[in-house]
Amino acid sequence: MKKEITTNNAEETQDLGKALAKEILEKGFNKTAVVLALQGNLGGGKTTFLQGFAEELNIKDKILSPTFVILKRFGIANKIFSDFYHIDCYRIKNEKDLLELNFKKIISDPKNIVAIEWSERIKNKLPKSTVIIRFEFVGENERRIVASF
Repeated sequence: MKKEITTNNAEETQDLGKALAKEILEKGFNKTAVVLALQGNLGGGKTTFLQGFAEELNIKDKILSPTFVILKRFGIANKIFSDFYHIDCYRIKNEKDLLELNFKKIISDPKNIVAIEWSERIKNKLPKSTVIIRFEFVGENERRIVASF
């Protein structure tokens, strides 16, 4: 299934992230982690989307692009989920680098939600159940966001 939405500013992009997080928290999803693969150019809205997503998860920490640390883990106070992982693969040189971060273990735990920016760099390591979210520039502040479930 595909959903396509156009947002006109950062606030609308964050609201879209909140809506997806709310849906995930209400329904749960898989026998493994919920994995979101975010794709698009620099400045396309990936981190902005995740700021809203994390806010809905009641994460109080500021969500920034983890480009220089690659992976950040946040606890979630929820009946179904316990951790939110924010991974940025921009600096990943190859898929093996990711495996050193216990990636397989992280994505196999059904209590985890995992959001991966620059996921196209590790496309062969993503589970089949991954939700692909593409961010495309339409205008200066306008973004087309296409989610494939």
